[in-house]
Amino acid sequence: MKITRGVATIFFLQLFFLVPTISRATELREETLKVWDEYVHTANVRMEQRLHGDRPFLWMDEVPGRAQSVREGQIVVAPADNGSPRVPHGLIHDWVGAVFIPEASIDDVFAVVNDYDRYHEIYKPGVVDSKLLDSFGGERKFSMVMMQRVLSVTAAVDGEYQSRCFRLAPERWYCISYSTCLREIKNFKEANEQELPPGSGNGYVWRLYSITRFQQQDGGVYAEVEAIGLSRDIPIEIRWLVKPIVERLPRNAVSLTLEQTRNSVRTTIDASRERSRRPGTPDDSCRPQENCKRQRELPSAPETFAHRSSYVGAPPTR
Repeated sequence: MKITRGVATIFFLQLFFLVPTISRATELREETLKVWDEYVHTANVRMEQRLHGDRPFLWMDEVPGRAQSVREGQIVVAPADNGSPRVPHGLIHDWVGAVFIPEASIDDVFAVVNDYDRYHEIYKPGVVDSKLLDSFGGERKFSMVMMQRVLSVTAAVDGEYQSRCFRLAPERWYCISYSTCLREIKNFKEANEQELPPGSGNGYVWRLYSITRFQQQDGGVYAEVEAIGLSRDIPIEIRWLVKPIVERLPRNAVSLTLEQTRNSVRTTIDASRERSRRPGTPDDSCRPQENCKRQRELPSAPETFAHRSSYVGAPPTR
């Protein structure tokens, strides 16, 4: 698959396997995808406003008291402020979360969120397999198998993703990530396991897109993620039963992913300190060194986002 002008770090991939009680197959329709493309474009425009100073760079600074709650250690998650659009035959789920990682640097955080080969360890049990497929400059292509069990249903999706981060200042970055191909796995971990074509199956998740922001200050790093997902609609006859699950899953997923990221960064920092205390052991707080070098080589042009935000849906190829 051709490397495109894609984008960045994924916090949100604990997944949007929504509507798990629905067993009837469905197909992704063109009218559903059209509304999704328009919604992603709107999300990019909002991010562009943050870059230009029309809105605070960090979502947590928009509401009095929210930043203080995050600074005190809470993981704050809420629906995006733009509301849910009407989607023919589908649902768009848009949630925003923020976390503070004390005593961390941008390099510490990126050493974790760019370690795609270890996502199945960092973000388990939601991620059961992960692999970095390609790295070209600041762009990365990777794959993951995600799984969620809700009630008596096991939902699993195999996917490929593009990611890239951009530096606005030495201590301020933003990133974008998106799925390039998602395939539902039918009968996961059973003898008759089968990968279905993209856009078919139960419609647990059809598209994923995220915008993440990082700000190093106050003795640590603030990390935010806006996680956007597209799934099938809920049949009206069971909407009363499924709606609470649909609303709870993405909130919990964003919160858990931020918590696991913070824990992994803290573990990495503690391990580095322990190594540095050993006689004759150099301080290797930025590990792996290759990742640190890649981070410094990432683009530093904020106008790149303004160029990208004009597209709708999939980014343009070079």
